Amino acid sequence: MKSTRNLICLTTAVVLALGGVSTASSEAHTGHVPGGDASGAAVRAWNEIAVKTLIDLPGPAGGAPPAAQVHVAMVQGAVFDAVNAIGRKHYRSYLLTKRFSARASKDAAVAAAAYGVLREIVSTVPNVPEASRATVLATLATQYGEALALIPDGWSETKGTAAGQAAAAAMIAARADDGRFGPSQWVPNPAPGHWWPQTNPATGQPVLDPTPWVGGVDPFTVKSSSQFRTRGPLRLSSAKWAKEFNEVKAIGAVSGSTRTTTQTYIARWWQSTPVKSWNDVSRELAMRNGLGALETARLLALQNLSGGDAAINCWNDKYHWDFWRPWNAIQRAAEDGNPATTPDPAWLPLIAAPYPDHPSGHLCLDGAHTRILRMFFGDRVAGGFSITSISPFLQPADATTRSFDSFSRVLDEIVEARIWAGLHFRTADLQGKTLGLRVAKYTAAHYLQPVHRHHHHH
Repeated sequence: MKSTRNLICLTTAVVLALGGVSTASSEAHTGHVPGGDASGAAVRAWNEIAVKTLIDLPGPAGGAPPAAQVHVAMVQGAVFDAVNAIGRKHYRSYLLTKRFSARASKDAAVAAAAYGVLREIVSTVPNVPEASRATVLATLATQYGEALALIPDGWSETKGTAAGQAAAAAMIAARADDGRFGPSQWVPNPAPGHWWPQTNPATGQPVLDPTPWVGGVDPFTVKSSSQFRTRGPLRLSSAKWAKEFNEVKAIGAVSGSTRTTTQTYIARWWQSTPVKSWNDVSRELAMRNGLGALETARLLALQNLSGGDAAINCWNDKYHWDFWRPWNAIQRAAEDGNPATTPDPAWLPLIAAPYPDHPSGHLCLDGAHTRILRMFFGDRVAGGFSITSISPFLQPADATTRSFDSFSRVLDEIVEARIWAGLHFRTADLQGKTLGLRVAKYTAAHYLQPVHRHHHHH
């Protein structure tokens, strides 16, 4: 892999000079180079707009990581279809099979696809204050107008816009009645081992999942919302469960824990939404590697379609197992039937979360995104990559931006960080990571594959 990547890096400049695009990967390298590809700038710009719009959306589901991830998947699937529909077909479509002239503007197609899907999502997400909804829609309309203003008026712009609108329409139709915003998947069960929400001390009300419907959403690429069911949490009677219980009890408490200052910082730092972190990294690496519109759109589509399905499968899994969080388990350890665990009725985590423990939602998404990033760029990234956290738990003096050089090393760190935060037992992190990796592997193997026009005879 490494030698191929180095070779590709050397040839990228030559390929770009000829109007083509290179993918820095052996797995994704297809033997043909799409010719005359537009730059990836419009694809990156609209991905940034989409992520920001969807994680800032007001209302209960607004910004919640699984909801934002499902919605970004819709946008990026449509953007890929729009670019891929123009000219000679290089990859299998996600939804849109109609073809458009090679002279159609890809930049117009990208803007129209992203804007069309975003406008639909913002218009239809329930429980958004109407004034906020109007403001977000006005901002999107302005951004769309500005994008089209950069493209010369005429036939090419009109045809590109038509391609983007067709891609958006296909996505909107496919996601109608897809289970978003449906009924809660939670079945309350007060027995030991089952999750119970924390009470807000100010209101006396339980703090509930803003997106308890995610596990009931139709997946984008996988066969069912429970296809990658995890093995499940450890048995409460087991020695391994007691070991993981005692690990998080010691290191994950809000006060009096064994965490170092650095571990506390890292635990807080990762309480940032993965959909933002990994799309940021993707744009950074796509730009640095000179990926054009089609390759950038494919990268972001594979990443976010995988992320969407990882979120769906993960939330389905959470409510299937309905496993208690460390704070539930540690306060109620007298009920778990395990002599190796001791209750602490006052124990609270550094960071709380309003849904069941197993598996870790963060790691489900991290596994999916990094699996696709690794496919395109390799695990060790020359020159590294940076992530800026938007965690609300950071202290004023904390650095928000950190640099990394390997996707697998980042995953290893997040596994620990969620334990340091008192959020998860180790098994929930490891199985969440595996779920995400498996979803992305399936998506990449079955979707947006190269269209092979000629057979090679060996």
